[in-house]
Amino acid sequence: MDNIIQKIEQLKKEKNAVILAHYYCPGDVQALADHVGDSFYLAKVAKGTSADIIVFAGVKFMGESAKILNPDKKVLMPAADADCPMAHMATVEDVAKVRAQYPDAAVVCYINSTAELKCVSDVCVTSANAPKIAKALPNKRIMFIPDDNLGKHISKTVTDKEFIFNNGYCPIHAAFDEEELLSEKAAHPDAVVCSHPESRECILKHSDYIGSTSGIIKYVTDSDAKEFIICTEVGIDYELTTKNPDKKFYYVGAKCVCKDMKLNTPESILRVLETEENEVLISDEIREKALIPLERMLELAE
Repeated sequence: MDNIIQKIEQLKKEKNAVILAHYYCPGDVQALADHVGDSFYLAKVAKGTSADIIVFAGVKFMGESAKILNPDKKVLMPAADADCPMAHMATVEDVAKVRAQYPDAAVVCYINSTAELKCVSDVCVTSANAPKIAKALPNKRIMFIPDDNLGKHISKTVTDKEFIFNNGYCPIHAAFDEEELLSEKAAHPDAVVCSHPESRECILKHSDYIGSTSGIIKYVTDSDAKEFIICTEVGIDYELTTKNPDKKFYYVGAKCVCKDMKLNTPESILRVLETEENEVLISDEIREKALIPLERMLELAE
């Protein structure tokens, strides 16, 4: 492994490359990345980087977003097949139908979506900034795509707007089981429950804190509690335990593993740096249209 890391560091210097990794990637990938974070943080880093090559250890929509924000940079995906099922759970036709029925509606698109969906949206959001952006929009009616669970959670905070939901979901977060969570709570009565808002309401109603991946990490780090039950993808454990070695973490269910994120490995990062394969390519037409909601997100989230 040391040899692989040395080669990666050498190639980064030679090619002026930067490695971005999502919290759900394997721990050894997070350890060697230059920047680790959630979708919003990594989007901001991609927008501001001076690197010529961006190696994005994540899934397809993340690489697309980085390319849309950086058309003159080369964006490489270590795992070309890594995708997000939820990103495809709304269609351009779905949006067109709602726009025809409700011309005054703002289409708010979770960043976990395809470039094509972003093209027909008014603004993108992440789980971290969605409530703030939804409140800032002048529209009184919002179509939220593609995640139904996140949309419904936001609607409870942004109560002065009418929401139109879409039947999409994250297969990982939707798999959390209420009985398993209650069993963990019974086994660890002093543990604080932290959940991602992509989870179902039957999970969120038992949670002490609901927030994005970065929000959960900050909450845990700032908390005086010593035990936590975590309802999000298990890759977060690397950052949680690194920042909080004296705290204990329990995870709900054996299904909380995103196999797509785990396709990113140190070996695959080295390979794309060597060969510059798996480059993200987006047509100018799609890029220009998809850039509008992404830039509006960055603007409204400030």
